[in-house]
Amino acid sequence: MASIAYLRSTRDPFRRPAAIHSHFDPRRPRSIVLGVLLACVWALPPAWAQSPPPGRDVASVHVWLREHNPELRALAAEAEAARARIQPAGALPDPAASIAFRELDPGRPWRVPGADRAVDYALRQRFPLWGKRGLARTATRQQADAAELDRDAVVRDLLAQAEAAYVRYWHADRAVAVLDRRLALLRQVEEIAGVRYALGLAAQQDAIRAQVEQTRMQRERIERLARQREAVAMLNAVLARPADAPLAPPAGPPVLPVRSDGLAGALRDLQRGGHPAVLAQQARAQAARTEVELQRRNRYPDVTLGIGAMQREDGLDSMELMLEVEIPFQQRARRERERESRLREEAALARVEATRNALAGEVASAWTQWSSARERRELTENTLLPQADAAFQSALASYQVGEVDFGTLLEALDQWQGADLDRVDALRDELLGAAAVRAIEGDTP
Repeated sequence: MASIAYLRSTRDPFRRPAAIHSHFDPRRPRSIVLGVLLACVWALPPAWAQSPPPGRDVASVHVWLREHNPELRALAAEAEAARARIQPAGALPDPAASIAFRELDPGRPWRVPGADRAVDYALRQRFPLWGKRGLARTATRQQADAAELDRDAVVRDLLAQAEAAYVRYWHADRAVAVLDRRLALLRQVEEIAGVRYALGLAAQQDAIRAQVEQTRMQRERIERLARQREAVAMLNAVLARPADAPLAPPAGPPVLPVRSDGLAGALRDLQRGGHPAVLAQQARAQAARTEVELQRRNRYPDVTLGIGAMQREDGLDSMELMLEVEIPFQQRARRERERESRLREEAALARVEATRNALAGEVASAWTQWSSARERRELTENTLLPQADAAFQSALASYQVGEVDFGTLLEALDQWQGADLDRVDALRDELLGAAAVRAIEGDTP
């Protein structure tokens, strides 16, 4: 601004350069800086976008889920809130203070007592006896344990969902890669057919059939790309990210190890109560059992102690000590509360058995899926794929010398690449079964 004013002053000798300072506002630079800072803050991406995107491997998905999933944060807050209820559950009730004005004039009770009036002050505190405070604190602690175990069970389920979504994401990417390799081989076969047609050794129909097969593969590739976009949206949904948020390309097949002792070991752990869902129901059963004992001890009355003083004129006229005992008169209500607590215990024990049986069925189904897919993948990988590869190489060599027709070559290529795609599909099913198994037995083999 000063330089522009200086150029103007050199052009007009009668212009006074000092006038450039007449409209200077010392607050303007500060407001400009503040506006720039606010614009920079608004332009910053959200916190999740600053960290590297997940998708490279299963570990990145696990880390993202544990750090950013809102449901896990909500469950953690609820578990902490349950822990915060433990101390108040066994605390003494608040004391009660009272003040009473005596000898008031019935005609004018609003008048302040004078020298001939009496004022009573009292302080009372109720004391639950017979270990009721300790039982209440124990029951609340057991309920808090159940809330934390519920969170652990949800963590396992969410991790398994994320692993399954990642397996589908990897499978879609790998299937497209297999189709791309298949298209490249079809182009090579088309070139070979074109050369043989130019030499008069093959019919033009061979090259046309290769082009038709490429078109069919392009259509299948479009379907696989749609499944890939769907897998990306599903994985982002599990990770609580926008559906179109970018994901890192998978580095390789997911590694989802399962335990080595098989289905028998998983069922044995379930019978011992190793799953968080079973442990949570057991904790609720223990809390209900504690509530039964607490209701039984409520038959015995609590006591209230108090101290009081009577003020007359400017000094204390007398003092008093008080002892109050609750009369257990509502026996029917107490019996119903005891019955309620016993029924809650029975319900909790029944839920323990129901949860254990449901998990046993799920883990058996998951193990069956995993083992059958593993056998199918091993058979395809170790037997069918080498055989189909050898058949294609033989058909290609035979076609180049005119010993087999072009249809035989295409059939051999289709069997070879189809076996490779079957291997990828079998590995997907095996990994999905492993994710289902890990949802029950945990993420460690």
